[in-house]
Amino acid sequence: MKNIGQMMKQAQQMQAKMQEMQAKLAEHEATGVSGAGMVQVRLNGKGELRGIKIDKAAVDPEDVEVLEDLITAAFNDAKAKVEAYMAEQTNSLMGGLKLPPGFKMPF
Repeated sequence: MKNIGQMMKQAQQMQAKMQEMQAKLAEHEATGVSGAGMVQVRLNGKGELRGIKIDKAAVDPEDVEVLEDLITAAFNDAKAKVEAYMAEQTNSLMGGLKLPPGFKMPF
């Protein structure tokens, strides 16, 4: 029974660390850039859009598709940065424990 009590304590500690990590993710922001900085997209650590900046030079009413592509590229850049930060935080939380490929945290 001693092992079960210890496992429960470890589970509670892990849950507290997960809550702390989720709070950090909400505060963290990543900026994705495309078009040599003409388009910038800011996301928080949960992947929520926080802002977009578009240089006037990127706006051409005759070629809207280019602007759409720049926004998409900037968003994907920011998302990759958020995912890298999340992986780093998760790895830190798990103490270097390797998770199977495709396994995402937090649950």
